[in-house]
Amino acid sequence: TLTALLTYSMQKGSVNIRALFLHNLSDALASVAVIIGGTLIILYDLRWVDPAITIGIALYILYLALTEIGGPIRMLMLGSPPYMDAEALVEAMTKVAGVRDVHHVHLWQMQEHEVALDCHVVLEGQDWRDLDAVKQAVKKMLADDFGITHSSLEFETSANAHQDAALFGHEGGPTRAGTDAEHNDGTSHDDR
Repeated sequence: TLTALLTYSMQKGSVNIRALFLHNLSDALASVAVIIGGTLIILYDLRWVDPAITIGIALYILYLALTEIGGPIRMLMLGSPPYMDAEALVEAMTKVAGVRDVHHVHLWQMQEHEVALDCHVVLEGQDWRDLDAVKQAVKKMLADDFGITHSSLEFETSANAHQDAALFGHEGGPTRAGTDAEHNDGTSHDDR
């Protein structure tokens, strides 16, 4: 119980500490249940209490396992973080000066508090003159606004951009084509 109390305040920021907290809490509750069960058996000869308590403890542990496993599995499977708004991220990237479009976006959770991004960024111009400035601006915006410090950005010019590229992933997702959004030069996504 003391260990559970000590880890209670820290368990909100770490999956590992939360697992430790829940393990200690389960042990403490199981010990209390066993003491109560033993007392009932000694005082009233209620022998059915022992298997009932055992089943109750097992169900509680199973419940905790099933409700807590989602986050670690998402992390292990490199799933996208549930708190990250991918649409807002893409919109923010397209607002960076010099960025015309973004596609093939992959977001995944590398560690408990670290998100990674991999995507293609289409530059406004037809050449590579502004590449370094745009790259630095995008990376700064990702770090400042979204806390993403690990990003792999593949750049394309508007002359060599993928046609009808999937917005998220590589295939099967929604494409940027088909939207009626106009660019500064008067071309739409369909014109690429």
